[in-house]
Amino acid sequence: MKNKLKKFDDLFINIINRKMKHKYLDTIMYRATNLGGAVFSSLLVLILILIGSSNVKLIGLEALGALTISQIIVHALKRILSRERPYKIIEQLNTFGINLKDYSFPSGHTTASFSIATTIALNIPKLSIVVFVIAIIVGISRIYLGVHYPTDVTAGILLGIGTALVIHFYLLEYIYTLAESLGLK
Repeated sequence: MKNKLKKFDDLFINIINRKMKHKYLDTIMYRATNLGGAVFSSLLVLILILIGSSNVKLIGLEALGALTISQIIVHALKRILSRERPYKIIEQLNTFGINLKDYSFPSGHTTASFSIATTIALNIPKLSIVVFVIAIIVGISRIYLGVHYPTDVTAGILLGIGTALVIHFYLLEYIYTLAESLGLK
């Protein structure tokens, strides 16, 4: 199994980080990656909660729950598994001068973007394609920039979607109770 995962990583990091390299994509991917970052994700959720209608506020609270729980899991896994980032291991990788202090597995940016995208898609199905395309671009950007292996991104996708589904289908009642106690419903 380990060899299959390594082959998967090698194949897709070669395609995305090396073969897709283009000066326009360098700019796009460097900016797109921030859409899954803590600042943008938190700001988006905060905007939904603070200035949305009551239904949008509930979506914001649901997204906040998914984002919070998924990021706790991400940071726990990073500490437990301690997987070095690809730019520290693989020679001749396009790195874009990014130097991160934490570990690689799973991708936090990808997890955040998929937890929010899934929450939005579950509540506003008309936006599904848009939010998932953005989330996919964030995931690809992490590989393109050399800061994650494809398996890190795949794990982030699964974790983000999984967390959002658990919140939506099993914990939503608690979100509504919280909203009522905060006067948001």
